[in-house]
Amino acid sequence: MSFFGSGSGSDPSSKEVKDALVKQVQAESAMANARSLITKVNENCFSKCIPTPGASLSAGEQTCLTDCMEKYIAFWNEVSRTHHNRMGLESKRLSL
Repeated sequence: MSFFGSGSGSDPSSKEVKDALVKQVQAESAMANARSLITKVNENCFSKCIPTPGASLSAGEQTCLTDCMEKYIAFWNEVSRTHHNRMGLESKRLSL
């Protein structure tokens, strides 16, 4: 969303600007979290499941990678959900 050259002739309110900035920060944070998750999955699952890299993955390596990734992502999601809930509670507490 761009406020420059919108053609409406009115400046965006400070709430609109704040909301746009919050959305942008949230999107950038989500992207950074996704990159971090992919990096951690690669570091942990690859080294655990593929002791000697080759031209292709064995069935056991594929299963190991799938299981490792699913567990790691489920754990990551639970931590993220808990963090999000806690931040919401803190935000409500501070706004009282």
